[in-house]
Amino acid sequence: MLQFDTFQKFSKDGMDAAMTSFGALSRGIQSAAVEAVDYAKRSFEQGSQTVEKLAGARTLDTAVEIQGEYLRAAYENFVAQATKMGELAAATAKEAYAPVETLVVKARAA
Repeated sequence: MLQFDTFQKFSKDGMDAAMTSFGALSRGIQSAAVEAVDYAKRSFEQGSQTVEKLAGARTLDTAVEIQGEYLRAAYENFVAQATKMGELAAATAKEAYAPVETLVVKARAA
């Protein structure tokens, strides 16, 4: 009877850990989606502003300068966004794994 109770508690703890992990994973994916949409909006707006500036450029030198500024800013924004998404993914993985890790520690102790 003791083994059945132990198994039942372990099963319940496993289900609780899985649900907590899935919740953390879900929140992380939602956060990543919001970040991706915000980045896409900012990139589109930045591109639109650059096209407007290019349309108003009077000389080739000015157009090249505007394009260079755009490329530099777009690259910096991309690197910043990639770093942010990487940090978000790492934090999500850590949060989602924490309940499982606790369960494994408990199982080893038993």
